[in-house]
Amino acid sequence: MLLCTRKGCGKHFEQGSTDSCIHHSGAPVFHEGLKSWSCCNDINKPVLDFDEFMKLPGCTEADCHTNETLKVEAPKSSSSATTFTMSESGSGKETYSSGIPPVPASVPHHPPAVAPIEVEEDDLSVVIAPGTACRRNGCKAIFVSDAINRQGDGEGTVCTYHPAPPIFREGSKGYLCCKRRVLEFDEFLKIRGCKTGKHLFSPPKSLPAAEQEIATCRVDHYQTVNEVHVSIYAKKADKERSIVEFEETQVKFTIYFPESKKFSRTLDLFGPIDPKQSTYEVLGTKVELHLRKRDGRSWTLLEKTSQDIGNISLTFGVGGRTGTIGAKELVLDDVNKAREAQ
Repeated sequence: MLLCTRKGCGKHFEQGSTDSCIHHSGAPVFHEGLKSWSCCNDINKPVLDFDEFMKLPGCTEADCHTNETLKVEAPKSSSSATTFTMSESGSGKETYSSGIPPVPASVPHHPPAVAPIEVEEDDLSVVIAPGTACRRNGCKAIFVSDAINRQGDGEGTVCTYHPAPPIFREGSKGYLCCKRRVLEFDEFLKIRGCKTGKHLFSPPKSLPAAEQEIATCRVDHYQTVNEVHVSIYAKKADKERSIVEFEETQVKFTIYFPESKKFSRTLDLFGPIDPKQSTYEVLGTKVELHLRKRDGRSWTLLEKTSQDIGNISLTFGVGGRTGTIGAKELVLDDVNKAREAQ
């Protein structure tokens, strides 16, 4: 089978196949740790983790796949003229200089000792569906069967991969486990692995609840007339494993992070919500909850309390993001207005 060379696709296809190709027509963008595609950074938000970046869905559709080598334009060299300056010493000796400061002698650099990398082993007891890709960095093997890819020492069982994560620094791209660095993203994807071993087709293992470390996250909120928006500042939250459950008077969520960490909490809401119209989204640095109010009254707090908090209410800004504490009037619906008048 042939491998599609379009960015963001990477699917295997038969010669002459008419299956459509979903890919990225733009170039990858790496800025201050965030990773995105130039063609759809307004749709697919930038992410921090490289594996999440590689999973960003394509934004352009082509009629069929291709295995042709994509042409990459060579960077244009800037030919700037050099300006020389002349200085004359007291003895009348003329000295010409280009004005470019001399390059200091390089100082020997001793890289810090790298901690040993723990290599995850494939769980042979897990049933793997045909077509599953190997999860190791740099390996493009596709699972066919246990006999070919997991059992014995045949050619199909050999995995050539990178044991360390990728590194992007000052335009260069590579892996921490080997020295090769490239500038183009397409060339980075072609860097051959530096270690051989067995493939890794089984999904990541989750530790028992007793062995998972409990994380702490900051929770903020603001409200509009119809909704309450809750921000859970959870950097690198696992979108696939995290769970959010909406009830009329409660919100239960468990957010999972790398390195077997999680953050769980149940919010006893100040007022009722509509679970069916309430939504959430997992972003790169936080998880946003959008709670649809059952009625239009103002929430004094996010969670109900048994303590007497006095006559305190919230006011609403025009855009909903400038609520302040200490308003003099409550925002009530018709039912609560009649109740307040009694």
